[in-house]
This record gives sequence, structure tokens and C-alpha cells, in this order.
Amino acid sequence: MNNHYKKSLVWFRRDLRLYDQAALFHALESSESVCCCFIFDANILHKLTNKEDRRVEFIWESIRCLKEELNALGSDILVRFGEPQKLIPQLMHDLNCEALFINKDYEDYALTRDREVALALAKVNKKVHKYKDQVLFEEKEILTATGNPYTVFSPYRNNVLKKIEFEGIQQFNCEKNKNRFTQTNTENLISLEQLGFKQTNIQSLKIHFGTRGGILLIDDFKERLHQYKEKRDFPAIKGVSYLSVHNRFGTISVRHLAKLALEKMSQGSAAWLNELIWRDFYFQILANFPHINHAKSFKTQFDAVRFENNEGFFNAWKNAETGFPIIDAAMAQLNQTGFMHNRLRMVVASFLVKDLLIDWRWGETYFAEKLIDYDFSANNGGWQWAASTGCDAQPWFRIFNPILQSEKFDAEGKFIKKYIPVLSELPKKEIHAPWVAYEKNPLTFQLRLGKDYPWPIVNHKEQREKALKMYDLKNVG
Repeated sequence: MNNHYKKSLVWFRRDLRLYDQAALFHALESSESVCCCFIFDANILHKLTNKEDRRVEFIWESIRCLKEELNALGSDILVRFGEPQKLIPQLMHDLNCEALFINKDYEDYALTRDREVALALAKVNKKVHKYKDQVLFEEKEILTATGNPYTVFSPYRNNVLKKIEFEGIQQFNCEKNKNRFTQTNTENLISLEQLGFKQTNIQSLKIHFGTRGGILLIDDFKERLHQYKEKRDFPAIKGVSYLSVHNRFGTISVRHLAKLALEKMSQGSAAWLNELIWRDFYFQILANFPHINHAKSFKTQFDAVRFENNEGFFNAWKNAETGFPIIDAAMAQLNQTGFMHNRLRMVVASFLVKDLLIDWRWGETYFAEKLIDYDFSANNGGWQWAASTGCDAQPWFRIFNPILQSEKFDAEGKFIKKYIPVLSELPKKEIHAPWVAYEKNPLTFQLRLGKDYPWPIVNHKEQREKALKMYDLKNVG
């Protein structure tokens, strides 16, 4: 960059770290002095009806970590609560900054917000610089031979791997110019209560915050990475990275993770890199097919499907009361922790849509409220994959059997027992479908079905047939 500024402002959003951060790097490179800020966006927070939101607390704790790092350098991050469209121009004026540096966001609201901020700053001759940071490749960087966006994952992945092999992965050394952070007195951090929120159970869940927390998880995962492919589908064991919330809020760098995967060179690291590329894939789908922002199926013909949308079934699914132990355990994990194992996300999504015959958008919305690592592109992509309405989704006639999924991926029932303790005394042969054993010996069975634990609310075989008819568009009038 040829520009040179006396003072610039870096607006942190989904990039809550001081290392390998594109906008921060470029600001430090081109400015004599760099101020940092974060806005708790009132436009977003006011829409959150649950005031015990783990995401808000994770952000707050990670901002606190950022403040500590900057304070150690004699600087600080200015934290405000309100509308960024007003606060950013005001901060630029008050701090006498000449340029704003931000990393791109690709969601609908964020694009509108950033355009409004840029227009306001242009009116007073302030520059805005935007950078790719939360993905390896964005928007139209990876295209087909005909210049179109990919809608099938495998060729997209192959193209990404070739590009990485040819170009490598560029990282940004923010450390070398750390003396350029504006020297300032520290401010007290706004409290959760002042934001209108309360503390959650996030501390008791032992979730690690900020970059330090993310690095701790990376160091732990390094030792298990070679086993990722064989262990990632089993929720009762420590097989996944648990880094998704750090990816979501940018407390760690996706380039850092990709380089780690490439350096390890194992089947496990290749499988994990594949997942990181899936994340990019869904971001480029969001950027290139914006109709998915508006509750539309990627394959728009499936908007003609007429779901039954039984609200009683939906409430049972939300409250972990379906009578299918693996489904209820997964939903209990989500409700209690804000996290759900990735294999189980697919299983419960398939169950909601193709067993309970409920619109995938209902499930998408519930996950958006509950997941601590909620990301619109991945959440929408995952739900549309399970519902067979998305790009490169499972075929509509492929329907998971929840009992077989349970037997395959939680064979001993350990995960079920952890989250549905009333079933903890059942042997592994009975725990996946307790009603089957009960009907054989109702007088001696250890549980009172319907009192201690629900009867299954549907018959999988019957619902499967209904789903096949529902999805066959020839039947849609």
C-alpha cells in the first residue's frame, strides 16, 4: 500500500486477535499511529431475545483479552455500544483518524452496514480499506473453467488445493509494527449488564476465550490431528478440534489453521483441511447466490415442498423430548452448552425435516438462536444440505435412520447417557431404541415409558414414506 497516514482506526468485528490479522497488518504498515475499536452493535444485540446469550459473553470475554494485550503495549481498544453507522464516523472524527481499516464480512446486514459507514466517511474525505481475512478464498477467487462460481464441493476443493500448492498461504506479521499502536490511557470495559445481558454458564463449561484460549485448543488438537478422520464422527470421544467458536469470532486465524493442516501431512490433517475448505465453500455460496439470505432454498424448486409443520413435534424436538435418545441427547447438548457435535447436527437436522416433516428453516432459526459458533453461511449450508434443498446436498430420497446412526456413532451409549441421564442404566442393546425392549418386557423394564422418558413421537418407517412423497415434486399440485 502506497498510502501513508498519521493516524488510522482499525474496527474489529469477526477478527478478535492481534496476530495474522489482515486489516490490522495493513493499518500498522501504512500508519504512524493505529487506534483500535470494537462496537457492540445495537442493531444485532437488540434482536437477541435471550439475554443470557453465550455468544455475547464469549465476545465480551475475548474483547477483555484483547484489552489486556493492548494495555501491555501501552494502548487500548475502545469499546462502544450502539449503531456502528453513527459511532464509527464519530470515532473517526474524535480521534482525528484519516483512514478506517476493516476486514470484509459477507452477510447481508454486514454488507449494508459497511456500505453506509463508507458513504458517511467518504462525505468527510476519510478513506476506507477492506481486506479478506476470515476465509482463505472469497467470492469469485475460485471459479470454474467457464468463469462461474462452483456449486459442487469436490471440484471446488480440488481447485483450492491447486491454488494453495501454487501460491502458498500468505500470513500477516502484525508483530513487527506493534510499536505503532496509539499510546493512550486505558478505559473501563462496558459490562454485560450495561449491554442488557447476563452472565451465562459459559465459565462452568470451561470454554477458552480470546487468542490465548484458541492457541491452547490448537496445541491440544495438534496431538490428536492425525486421528481426526477416524474419530471425528463419534460424539462421546474427543475427536474434533472444538475450534469452531474461535473460527467464528476470529480469535484465531484460518490461515494459521490451514498451514497447520498442510504441515502435518496425515489422513487426519487432510480431512480437517477438507472441513476448512467446506467453510470457505459455504461463504462463496453466500456471496454468489444471495437469495439464500432471504429464507430461499438454494435449489428454488424445493420451495414448492409443503411441510406438515406440526408445532407439537417441533417443541418436542427443541426440548429433547422426541423419544429418540440420540436426537434428544444432541438437543440437550445444544440447549445446555451452545455446542453440538457436527455428526449430530446432520442427524438431528435430517430427523426434523424428514422424520418430523418440519420446514428446515424452523431448525435453521433455532440453531441460530442457540449455537455459540453460529455462522449464517455454515448454518444455512448445513441445514440445506440435510434438507436436500442446497448446493451439493444429499439426495432428497436419502433419509438418515436415527436408530442406525445412534448404533453406529454412539455404540456404547456413552454420549446418550451423559445428556439423558435417565437412560444411564440401560444396556447398550436397549439404549438406542428403548421402546423396543419395553414392549417385549413391559413389567420388568427399568423405565416407565411415557413418564420417565417419552415414547417416540413418530414411527421412522412411516415418516420416511411420507417424506419421500412430500419431496417428490411430481406430487406437488
